[in-house]
Amino acid sequence: MIDIDHFEKSLSVLRQGGTILFPTDTIWGIGCDATNETAVDKVYSLKKRDKSKPLIVLASDIDMIKKYVMHVHPKLETLLQYHTRPITVIYDHQDGLPKNVISKDNTIGIRIPQDNFCRELIQSFGKPIVATSANISNEAFPKNFGEITSSVISKVDFTIPYRQNDSNFLPPSAIVRLSPNEELIFLRE
Repeated sequence: MIDIDHFEKSLSVLRQGGTILFPTDTIWGIGCDATNETAVDKVYSLKKRDKSKPLIVLASDIDMIKKYVMHVHPKLETLLQYHTRPITVIYDHQDGLPKNVISKDNTIGIRIPQDNFCRELIQSFGKPIVATSANISNEAFPKNFGEITSSVISKVDFTIPYRQNDSNFLPPSAIVRLSPNEELIFLRE
């Protein structure tokens, strides 16, 4: 597990509006406080990402999601509790997140990581964290820490020294949303 000093440093950087490079349950990600518009802008700038492309948000649990989404349908809650693969859910009618995290159609993609470290980090932080692949936009996403370019590493405020030797990361999460007639639609499997 991660050294407590590194864990505390990660939290400090997030609280100060900084960016972190961290392992998720799928791939290595660039993260920041999802409620801090300035921090989110830093992530867009670092990745050279078009601001019209929304970012995914990680939450520690369903209760945290409910703080930022007006309604979590029981079908989605059940899916999140029992799905064995990482899954991002597209929610309508979000509340309390800055505009630069929200899609033009007023939706937000939120995932509860299946990785204990990620959940503990988010839970200790007390707010959701933006998570986007650790690469410059339009470049291949890194499958492990060794594939992250030095230009990305040098631009984040803190790189978490945990799981850097792992090579067993999963592909990006599945993406699902609820249709107007309350059916689950998988946008990416």
